[in-house]
Amino acid sequence: MRMLRWFCGHTRRDRVRNEVIRDRVRVAPIEEKLTQHRLRWFGHVQRRPPEAPVRNGVLERVDNVKRGRGRPKLMWDESVKRDLKNWNISKEIALDRSAWRLAINVPEP
Repeated sequence: MRMLRWFCGHTRRDRVRNEVIRDRVRVAPIEEKLTQHRLRWFGHVQRRPPEAPVRNGVLERVDNVKRGRGRPKLMWDESVKRDLKNWNISKEIALDRSAWRLAINVPEP
């Protein structure tokens, strides 16, 4: 945000909201871009063969590992499932690269 503020000629003392600056510069929200990058990596992993090491390391979890106390941390595959549900995308689309790229594209406002 600092560079976007500088680009617009504002400082933090001007007290201009982040949304206003993003709209003025025409930049998508960072949450959507993070989701897009996470889903793009998921598409790469899905298109790999089942015996690929990346699929074994990312998509399969060892169940007998003791996790720490407190609230369980959000795992990568759980966040991807949540993103797929929020964006109404099915996993099967990831196998077709061109359709997947269109499905996860975040247009700049």
